[in-house]
Amino acid sequence: MSRIICTSAIRGAYKILERAWEKYEEAVKKFGKEVEVGFPNTAYYLPIIYAILGYPVKRLGDCGEVLEEAKKLLPPLPDEKEKIYTPYLGPALDAGMATYFAEEIIEAIRYLEDPNFYVQGEEPTEENIWLGAADDVIFRKRGVEFVDGTAPGFAAILGAPPNKELAVKMVQELLEKNLYVFMHDQTNGIYMPYLLKEANLQLGWPIRLIPFGPEYTSVVFSIGFACRVAMSFGGIKPGDYLGNLLYNKDRTFAFVITFGPVSDEWYANGAGAINWGFPIISDWEIPEIKPYGVCTYEHVVSKVPYEEIVDKAVEVRGLKVTKVKLDIPVAYAPAFEGERVRKNDLFLECGGGRTPAVELLLTGSLDEVQDGKIEVIGPEITDVAKFGIKGPPYRLPLAIVVKVAGVNMQEDFEAILERQFHHLINYAQGIMHMGQRNVVWIRISKAAAEKGFKFEHIGKILYAKLRQDFGAIVDKCEVTIYTEEEKVREILEIAKQVYERRDAKLAGLIDENVEVFYSCSLCQSFAPTHICIITPERIGPCGAYNWLDAKACYQLNPAGPNQPIEKGECIDSEYGQFSNVNEFVKQASRGKVERLNLYSIMSDPMTVCGCMEAIAAFLPGTGGIMIVNRDYLGMTPAGMKFSTLAGMVGGGQQTPGFIGIAKNYIISNKFLKPEGGLLRVVWMPKMLKDELKEKLEKRGQELGVPDLIEKIADETIGTTEEEVQNWIKKVKHPILDLPPIG
Repeated sequence: MSRIICTSAIRGAYKILERAWEKYEEAVKKFGKEVEVGFPNTAYYLPIIYAILGYPVKRLGDCGEVLEEAKKLLPPLPDEKEKIYTPYLGPALDAGMATYFAEEIIEAIRYLEDPNFYVQGEEPTEENIWLGAADDVIFRKRGVEFVDGTAPGFAAILGAPPNKELAVKMVQELLEKNLYVFMHDQTNGIYMPYLLKEANLQLGWPIRLIPFGPEYTSVVFSIGFACRVAMSFGGIKPGDYLGNLLYNKDRTFAFVITFGPVSDEWYANGAGAINWGFPIISDWEIPEIKPYGVCTYEHVVSKVPYEEIVDKAVEVRGLKVTKVKLDIPVAYAPAFEGERVRKNDLFLECGGGRTPAVELLLTGSLDEVQDGKIEVIGPEITDVAKFGIKGPPYRLPLAIVVKVAGVNMQEDFEAILERQFHHLINYAQGIMHMGQRNVVWIRISKAAAEKGFKFEHIGKILYAKLRQDFGAIVDKCEVTIYTEEEKVREILEIAKQVYERRDAKLAGLIDENVEVFYSCSLCQSFAPTHICIITPERIGPCGAYNWLDAKACYQLNPAGPNQPIEKGECIDSEYGQFSNVNEFVKQASRGKVERLNLYSIMSDPMTVCGCMEAIAAFLPGTGGIMIVNRDYLGMTPAGMKFSTLAGMVGGGQQTPGFIGIAKNYIISNKFLKPEGGLLRVVWMPKMLKDELKEKLEKRGQELGVPDLIEKIADETIGTTEEEVQNWIKKVKHPILDLPPIG
């Protein structure tokens, strides 16, 4: 272990802890110990402190107790005059942990003193580039990507390279490896996010480029994010410090990259990161720690050339990356899926209500489909001016028609493959895709057009990825793209007939008419005791997988996360309990869940990992059920926000009275069937009512209460049980005729 690193880290920790004490004492004088502190809209308090100590910091006075604990962790300052001194890794790591406790308190006090220091949202504003701690809405939305593997980890960057060209090249490499980029502090007055902004790169959570904060103390937002991943998706309990550290070492592929001279404070933060198995890679000449130990491989690697630093970091962290190479003129990676093409950047757009646009995938015979054929009929992106089209921004009608053939291809798979268009096209940098079917909207940026991006390249993307990702069923594939309005409208009419046929097939499926349900274990890497059961009438809680999807996925990948489960004996049709499902769930949950009622909220409900679209909860004072979606930030009649409720139901816990659900499950005939279903729902946010309005009205008519949607309270009526109870009586909600939940 390097004496220089250990000494510097311990010295840095002392400086940071002293700074935290000063901030704390000043804040106590100004605000008093009873004032509330924390990071906005999160159920995890100060997440590092909560994860490691199990201590929820709620008031300013709580910070004093944590600082005392941090003080106990600090080893003695090394004596510079002492000739023989052998600093070990353990004391340095303790100093690093104390550093993070102190920095979380510094940042919490910053929020108290200046609530607007950070932007509260997903993206920077023109006035403020720094985003601060991710709230729970952002965390749960982005956490899905850590669950499904599209984001294996993150790079926490301290400082910045000397120019924007190097900065752009590095983040491009990181994004192409599907990593998030968390940015902190500066080097010689140069800030990484400002370099990227100068190069016209978008910043924010949707594009995975996160400017957390202008100081080194903001590193706690990166490490805190990792701690929350373990608690939310991994079922690691607050205070289980060893479980949290090992979870992140094994599952969250993160590392730290530093640019320029390394201060004592940076050394202290680096020592803290090593606790979680996150190695440090630097462009500066500093002592190295090569032997394996806490980290998977080296702990500290220095003097790495700029052109090698990303590959070296990935190698040292032990992350295996398969980079997709396509013959297109722009970068291609999942990180670009959240990129937006705004009006000022817009070169060309199709659909979105501006022009007719449609996407359609059809099955053909092996003789009909010409493999690899890509054809554009009508104006190309690069030729729009030649056709006399006015712009920029230019506008064109668009029809994307993909024909596939394969020995194992089935008509049931068409919708599955067609839905892939959205993310496959979005992965191209500078291309924005929204919607599906005949409500699609595609935007091409000026930068992409300048690089020569064409409709032909959309065809190349779809051909290559469908053949690569679905080779088990797709033996041949051809793509035809139409930009002539008459032909687009012709394709549109054909597509509508196909959509109607598909929808009718799914609508006719009910649980009683199938012998097989499907599991989904996609999230078990984060929540080891959680397992989803997907039925025709109960979509997965994440909203991404229905029964036909799971069936198709099993046929595509028999060893994958979607396994067939023969229902077996029906133990209780009202509650949705089946013998073979119970056996499967008990085994898949490692014995934690012994019985499962698919349709109930009160008795042995299904677990969730944390990716649910919404949460249903029993309100004892009303006898009813409330539902809250994760995009709703306000208080609920349960006395908790979504983020707090999510902590109760996530991580594979079976919590009677609370259940994670998909929004479309609310409309199902099997929704909370033994408790009275939709007629039992007494409150949901207005945004959710508006989103499901037509479906709720139709379901209300089926239940004999056509005005049910008006009888369900929302936040404009009240956010307490008492207010909801008064509303129930006022509007004569149908719950008044239901028996109490027993």
